[in-house]
Amino acid sequence: MRVLSLCLLALALAGCSSQRIAPSSTNNTSKPTVTTPTKTTSAARPAPVKLYKSAEELVGKPFRDLGEVSGESCQTTVQDSPPNLATARKRMQIRASYMKANAVLLHDCQIVSGVAGCYQQAICQGSALNVSSK
Repeated sequence: MRVLSLCLLALALAGCSSQRIAPSSTNNTSKPTVTTPTKTTSAARPAPVKLYKSAEELVGKPFRDLGEVSGESCQTTVQDSPPNLATARKRMQIRASYMKANAVLLHDCQIVSGVAGCYQQAICQGSALNVSSK
């Protein structure tokens, strides 16, 4: 009985606390304002990162190594779609962009089994680089 009365009291208080919005005046003859969506800033979207598949592509280009990055794509169950190497590479590039890198040197991409939480997993590893345009 106490539980029922507490539930009714909580329901009554929740109903009383809702705000009511007063209807707009009918004498308002001005046109409604239309807002246009603004462009998103580049901070919301990561900068494009070039993918180098071999170290020979970097010969003669000055660069700085910013650290290791990886990306993965997981197939959680047998019924899910298989892991995708392209998705793993893209996620690796996105992580590199958060490190302020403009390039990634790809070391290895592989599909592995037996990873905790995944039936199969595609993993790509590489080095995040800042390649100078000089």
